[in-house]
Amino acid sequence: MAPTIKRITSVGIPVLGHVGLTPQRQHSLGGFRVQGKTAESAARVLDDALAVQEAGCFAIVLEAMPTPVAELITKELKIPTIGIGAGNGCSGQVLVQVDMLGNFPPGRFLPKFVKVKLIVNTLLAYATDGFLRLMRIYSGGRRLLSRPILVPYPLYFMHKRQSH
Repeated sequence: MAPTIKRITSVGIPVLGHVGLTPQRQHSLGGFRVQGKTAESAARVLDDALAVQEAGCFAIVLEAMPTPVAELITKELKIPTIGIGAGNGCSGQVLVQVDMLGNFPPGRFLPKFVKVKLIVNTLLAYATDGFLRLMRIYSGGRRLLSRPILVPYPLYFMHKRQSH
């Protein structure tokens, strides 16, 4: 990834790096698995972090790795680190809002570090169901949640066609 990052940053486009678990590559990493659990894989994650820093990243996301590995990487880098499931030894922390709010379908995989604070998906489904019920009750020829038009559409469009 570093060569691609280097090409992007060389033309002045800022890049936020990402090492450890990269969800878009989860299948090649053996699924949603913590990275850097062995000395060998921790060294690989550190090497990746150093490479993307060298390629010009302004900061780097460290995802799903043991706290000591994230702390070591943070100390070794000159750029800030943002942890997501990497412990409290990073420069900052992030959590995906959709995960935190539970705005996903039931049964979706959640990493262990995701602590759902609210199940918004259930509330959205409830609100949508209520709206649909309201529309069924009041749909007997009445226009709900619409605004009256001042000029009937056919007349407006006829006028537009004649003026061209």
